[in-house]
Amino acid sequence: MSVSSITTLPEGIREADERLIRLTDSARSKVGDLLEREDRAGYLRVGVSGGGCNGLSYKLKFVSAPKKGDILVRAGEVSVLVDSKSALYLKGTLLDYSHAMVGGGFQFSNPNAKASCSCGESFSI
Repeated sequence: MSVSSITTLPEGIREADERLIRLTDSARSKVGDLLEREDRAGYLRVGVSGGGCNGLSYKLKFVSAPKKGDILVRAGEVSVLVDSKSALYLKGTLLDYSHAMVGGGFQFSNPNAKASCSCGESFSI
């Protein structure tokens, strides 16, 4: 490994591999396109919060910098941030993107979810 290929992470940021969250080629491409449109965003933040018809819902947001305690996953050219609490619910999740007119958009396949709603935006453990 050459010195130029080593990147230093900000203090308090850990790095994980795609066993935490994996993006399909389609999702990586769409996120890359969206990041190009965002002036100051360099990361996709994926999180979980309370709410939705099944108790927990997925959140996607573009941000310019990681926060202390974040976990960084490099998915090709895309850098994904996950907070440590959300990581517990997202481990093993696959994020896909569909261009379909009906039911298209980002879709989560989460092996930890016991149930999910028909829209795919909320789940329960």
